[in-house]
Amino acid sequence: MKAAPGPGILAVDIGGTGLKAAVIDDAGRLLGRHLRVSTPRPCPPDRLLDEVAGMAAMLEGYDRISIGFPGVIRRQRVLTAVNLGSPAWVGFPLAQALGDRLGCPARMVNDADMQGYGLALGDGLEFVMTLGTGVGTALFRDGELMPHLELAHHPMEDGKTYEECLGDAALRAEGRPCWNRRLGRALALVDVLLKPDRIHLGGGNAREVEAGLPPHVSVGSNDAGLAGGAALWRRWNPAHA
Repeated sequence: MKAAPGPGILAVDIGGTGLKAAVIDDAGRLLGRHLRVSTPRPCPPDRLLDEVAGMAAMLEGYDRISIGFPGVIRRQRVLTAVNLGSPAWVGFPLAQALGDRLGCPARMVNDADMQGYGLALGDGLEFVMTLGTGVGTALFRDGELMPHLELAHHPMEDGKTYEECLGDAALRAEGRPCWNRRLGRALALVDVLLKPDRIHLGGGNAREVEAGLPPHVSVGSNDAGLAGGAALWRRWNPAHA
């Protein structure tokens, strides 16, 4: 399927719960509608490609693709995809496969990294934490993406990882008050570890965050996961992808 020609970027935000797509301009502004479908369970590569191609068929005016993927990316291949439920992802060249399917070049980064591009202000040390099916993290220094961190799978407390404490399953099992207390402890640990100038919270469950955050912590727009796709075509560092 050949994309309708145009100057825009097809931004694709892949999550464990939902798949989102929109056409954005070079500044990350949405051009037209924003589409969302539920993520299939399980979601092997061929099923994901079909779903994204179906959304892309309803959009036009793009000549490049940016993909935010929930896992570790190395040399444009997927190394991990914990929340997609299929071992077929390991080693899969998703950017190449989707680019071939839609007829235009594609680039891919971790989804928290892409969301961070849409949230970071570009000054100082900025930490991004996405809260959704799982937990994603990204680190930026003066707007430059640092090597990817999988902090979500590092122990946080009582032998449980950040993802086990703050993922969607924990929110549903423990309830919002407990989940927010754990988030507060996680943010305090990040402060000890990194001393960031700012912490940005994003992802679908950021709407569950209660008031009373420290002054350097803010909740960003969930559309940042799409808007950040513009940066993949402005400043591309293959070492981080």
